[in-house]
Amino acid sequence: MRTLQSYLGGRWVTGTGESRVLKDATTDEDVATLPGLQHDFGEVLHYARSVGGPKLRKHTFHERALMLKALAIHLTEKKGDLYALSSATGCTKTDSWIDIDGGIGVLFTYGSKGRRELPNAPFLVDGPPESFAKDGSFRGFHIQVPRQGAALHINAFNFPVWGMLEKLAPSILAGVPVITKPATPTAFLAEACVREIIAADILPEGALQLICGSVGDIMDHMSGQDMVGFTGSAWTAAKLRSHACVTERSVHFTAEADSLNSSVLAPSSAPGTPEFDLFVREVAREMCTKAGQKCTAIRRAIVPSTMVEDFAKALQARLQKVPVGNPRSEGVKMGPLASRGQTDEVRKAIESLKTNADMVLGASMPELVDARPEVGAFVAPTLFVVQGGAGKRADAPVNTVEAFGPVSSIVPYDGLDEAIDVVRMGGGSLVSSVFARSKDEGRDLVLGMAAFNGRVLVVDEACGRTSTGHGSPLPHLVHGGPGRAGGGEELGGMRGVMHYLQRTAIQGSPDMLTAVTGTWVDGSQRKTDNGHPFRLKFEALDIGDSVVTDSRKISLEDIERFADLSGDHFYAHMDDKAAAANPLFDGRVAHGYFVVSMAAGLFVQPDPGPVLANYGLDRCRFTTPVYPGDVLHVEFTCKQKSLRIDKGYGEVMWDTQVVREDGEVVAAYDVLTLVETIEPAKDA
Repeated sequence: MRTLQSYLGGRWVTGTGESRVLKDATTDEDVATLPGLQHDFGEVLHYARSVGGPKLRKHTFHERALMLKALAIHLTEKKGDLYALSSATGCTKTDSWIDIDGGIGVLFTYGSKGRRELPNAPFLVDGPPESFAKDGSFRGFHIQVPRQGAALHINAFNFPVWGMLEKLAPSILAGVPVITKPATPTAFLAEACVREIIAADILPEGALQLICGSVGDIMDHMSGQDMVGFTGSAWTAAKLRSHACVTERSVHFTAEADSLNSSVLAPSSAPGTPEFDLFVREVAREMCTKAGQKCTAIRRAIVPSTMVEDFAKALQARLQKVPVGNPRSEGVKMGPLASRGQTDEVRKAIESLKTNADMVLGASMPELVDARPEVGAFVAPTLFVVQGGAGKRADAPVNTVEAFGPVSSIVPYDGLDEAIDVVRMGGGSLVSSVFARSKDEGRDLVLGMAAFNGRVLVVDEACGRTSTGHGSPLPHLVHGGPGRAGGGEELGGMRGVMHYLQRTAIQGSPDMLTAVTGTWVDGSQRKTDNGHPFRLKFEALDIGDSVVTDSRKISLEDIERFADLSGDHFYAHMDDKAAAANPLFDGRVAHGYFVVSMAAGLFVQPDPGPVLANYGLDRCRFTTPVYPGDVLHVEFTCKQKSLRIDKGYGEVMWDTQVVREDGEVVAAYDVLTLVETIEPAKDA
């Protein structure tokens, strides 16, 4: 039996207070002791801010993304030990896969997306510049920089690994140090994971601290640069949200709380359809995975009143085949709750649900596999059918009480509007799902439910086999929900990173904004004394390096030849009379794509050189028609650079303006290229 420690101030610390014994959820055997922790939590915050923060902020987004990737690889190699511990929390192998591999998967995702979607810089330029002076001498930008505080992450007991890593990944990528606090019943698994992270020596010192036990008075020491991310009960979330650090010092607070999630069977998904069978399978799976201890589990199965009997029979038959018992035993599909204390909470909720619902399954415990019900934290899969119109009352237990276990209620409805009303009565959910054969029903249900949910999954036969499921948050999409669900938002790809950044408006002259942001702003000085910028390797290129090309006169023959070559014979390019009748044109005009192609012919340096490839255009706009006889040139400027670490090249964005001889810009866009570095790729 291990004694759990906290990792604070760069060292492992053992509490000296009264110990609590953590138990195996199946056997009730001792797993670990957790001594009470007395510590200077103000110093914990100071260490994160003064040591971890500066070290993280020295790195770019790409460098921090590579840390996450390396961490994911390391934990993948060590996950066998985590799986062994996970079974003591009541998890089957599948449950552990969701928690452990799911958490590692978040690290991989942010490690990849961070390098693809963010610049190789320590801050982010947010959107294009705005101009506030007619001559362009005064402009404004938004930038996003890492907050200079710490992120306190308070996690729930049901996903000790995923819940920790899904908060840690975007925070570290943003450049903000983390203080993580696992829930006590499963803290032994979270502590083991943190030990592996620290032993890997991948994150800078101070980037991660661990509190096993109470967070004490830590929130008393928090400032407006700090953040709190909480997962747990709505009651605790409300208590934390009312703390003075949030109400008076504007500490950024986000919560994921209780959630009465729903799944709606559409009228078109009648018995015998694939969607009906998929619905039965999904409700059963959500009831039994993690023994229903998922904040995203289906608590209310909302079913057309004409199908309730068929659905209830099909679901009972499926649930009765689920082997329940010791999660270490072969074939077991559902284990116990995480602790015996949780069984008391779930049974209390079941008693509340009984007041206006019929229990059709769960009155007796099924025969357990290699386990004893009087020892383990077992609750039988429990199914209710709500009586009469009780499910349509906002104050009914089915719409107010969450049994955080393998418990679900069938709520009858008549008509889509009534189904939507029942979903709304949950007061705000993390997720709802719709099983609809009819596209019209699917659309109406989704749009009616969306405002009350953080995520809506729509399942039909086409995606039934590939859907990741009702209860599976994905790092690419937001996780959170309105109202009762906490009002917070996590993950969502780069949206999760933005929570940890401060958006700041920067105003000044174009040259000053270019110097501050490292992004060339229209109106800034152009540098034309370095020769053609396509002859310069990545490191030799300066922001503002430019070429102003020779001119070319557009002829009618050019337009017709391009039309024949491309096959684009749109009338505005080919018929002078028809083009003149168009309110936008005075006559025949050049193709916009011909203008872009012609521009490339003016600025491209044709000989082999550092430019390896053109990989796209951004924000292309054709601002003024081009007519036969117009004379055009290109003003081509290095706008932004982002090194691809160890690849042997960097990404370069070029501000491109195609200009008529009278000074009118006829087309503007960004050209994206890959440019060779002086140092070759390490694996070359």
